[in-house]
Amino acid sequence: MEYTFEIVGVSSILYFFQHQQQIIQTPQQHGVEYLGAYKCTLDAFLKSIETIPSKPTWNLEQVIDTVVSFWMRNSDTIQYWKSRFDDAGGTDNLLVARVADVNGLKAEFEALLGNG
Repeated sequence: MEYTFEIVGVSSILYFFQHQQQIIQTPQQHGVEYLGAYKCTLDAFLKSIETIPSKPTWNLEQVIDTVVSFWMRNSDTIQYWKSRFDDAGGTDNLLVARVADVNGLKAEFEALLGNG
């Protein structure tokens, strides 16, 4: 299975928590998870992977390799989001990222567009 990782934004902790609760209440069929980190560091996102509910079809080592690979290849993107996160200030925010299996992400996008 192929995975993807991307930083998608900065969110208040409360909004992120509410979003995660909605996902729990309406189980997804798609292989997409959102992660929150208090710091813009590789270690913080690797630690946040531990919060992903167990997915029997996911290979956790491949997910971790995908995150590390993203981190090694996208320094400009990481610096951009680090700046946005620093601009948000305070301790009430999280840096949010999405990790997904490629087919699950495609299915989520199709569902958003009404094609799924």
